[in-house]
Amino acid sequence: MSTKPDPGLSLGPVADQLTIETPEQTSLDFTVAGIGSRFLALAFDILIQIAIGIVAGIAGSFAVSGIAIIAPKAAMWSVAIMVLFYFLLYFGYFAIFEIVWNGQTPGKRKAGIRVIKDSGRPLTPAESIGRNLMRIVDWLPFMYAIGLACAFFTKGNKRLGDLVVGALVVREASLTDLKPVSQAASAPPPQLLTSAGQLGAHLLSREENALIESFLSRRLALEPVVRYRMAEEVLRKVSPKLNLSAHSSLPNESILEALAYERRSTASYS
Repeated sequence: MSTKPDPGLSLGPVADQLTIETPEQTSLDFTVAGIGSRFLALAFDILIQIAIGIVAGIAGSFAVSGIAIIAPKAAMWSVAIMVLFYFLLYFGYFAIFEIVWNGQTPGKRKAGIRVIKDSGRPLTPAESIGRNLMRIVDWLPFMYAIGLACAFFTKGNKRLGDLVVGALVVREASLTDLKPVSQAASAPPPQLLTSAGQLGAHLLSREENALIESFLSRRLALEPVVRYRMAEEVLRKVSPKLNLSAHSSLPNESILEALAYERRSTASYS
């Protein structure tokens, strides 16, 4: 990864623009979420946790009181269950939402940010859990002091949890101009594209065709925005040799699929 200077104001010594170098030798630019936007997301999430905790505490206190009257020994187990509930509320809240909402919590969604891997891939459930368990250390000695200091002095504004699992929090606002990947689902199949005229896949080198095949083989494992940007970057690298004028309105992925189909149909590499 590398960073690029950004003219806007940012908290911390690291620039807001970050470039991820992919295995396909393409570069993807992201806007790193600043400490301010991450704090706003955290504050919103904590407010939700507090609201849930208050409701659960009121309901739990009545339940424990009733159980204590009926079965005093069982009341101790009820208290232990409440303690476990609050632990899961604090740490499980973040992990569960990030797993289900693909790197976002309600606070992150509100702030327009998302957590991804340094490579652009989504976090695995185990990585999301590990990242959020590190909040125990990030919180020390109080109010996320260690996490804030770590984010201030590291590339990409990373707290300890991010460093442990190789995660990065990026701004969703930088993705709003991207076309959805789902457009490719309604595009004509590669056979129809090639029947309208050869795209020129035979003009590409072995390395360029391998680049296309590499992207197509791993695209399903990528975040939608990473997938779109990588398709755009791969096509940009090979397009100077191609005849794409008749297909310029088609999604980038459809063109890459057509190139791969056309190349395979020739059963030879240049």
